[in-house]
Amino acid sequence: MLILLPPSEGKSTARRGAALDLAGLSFPELTCHREKVLDALVELCHTPAARQVLELTDGLAGEITKNRGLRTAPTLTAAKLYSGVLYDHLGLTTLAPAARRRAHQRVVVMSGLWGALRLTDRVPPYRLSMGVRLPPMGGLAAFWRPALGPILDAEPGLVVDLRSATYGAAWKPRREAQARVVAVRVLQELAGKRTVVSHMAKATRGAVARSLVENTKAPATPEQFAHILTRLGYTAELHPGRLDVIISA
Repeated sequence: MLILLPPSEGKSTARRGAALDLAGLSFPELTCHREKVLDALVELCHTPAARQVLELTDGLAGEITKNRGLRTAPTLTAAKLYSGVLYDHLGLTTLAPAARRRAHQRVVVMSGLWGALRLTDRVPPYRLSMGVRLPPMGGLAAFWRPALGPILDAEPGLVVDLRSATYGAAWKPRREAQARVVAVRVLQELAGKRTVVSHMAKATRGAVARSLVENTKAPATPEQFAHILTRLGYTAELHPGRLDVIISA
């Protein structure tokens, strides 16, 4: 199975470590696309347009300098790089060794710069959202879609999609693959009304991902996935291609 996660805006700092080795990353089919995005991002960050294109506030202007040095900057594993609410609740550092190995096998992090990463892949801290229109390729989701499609469509097992909408646009399963892909939506219920709450959704997605890597046997169908969550105390409602997790306010 695969568990698809978005990256995080917040990233840890690498003080030491080997420089980027694009050829050593997982999914080598993406190397050409990674080269193009990396070159375009570095070039952009040597121009005055960088802050506007990357939608950075004054306080984040230092991210431009960081992006300029991506090819020679120290790297760290994706497991250590990404932080924030979702990754705090996934809690990779507190997993038992066997569960951590399953996380390395099952989790794939989507990225505007790298396309897709395993948790063991080493990359430098960077700033580039999938929602950016990066010159000259334009919208990154559309740029990555033709490259990511064949890789993710070929996954034979269940795909649990925990991505945000921005990253979800970079891969839509083809019709033949749709039966084994289930996107998780988190809804908060209050006084009979259900709404999406961003912070709570991130926390729940992280907890769901943790449950899946702690589970010794990977679910093979959306129904088995829903059963696991129900057994763990979640209120889970399965729909075609989607599973709603309902949390109380």
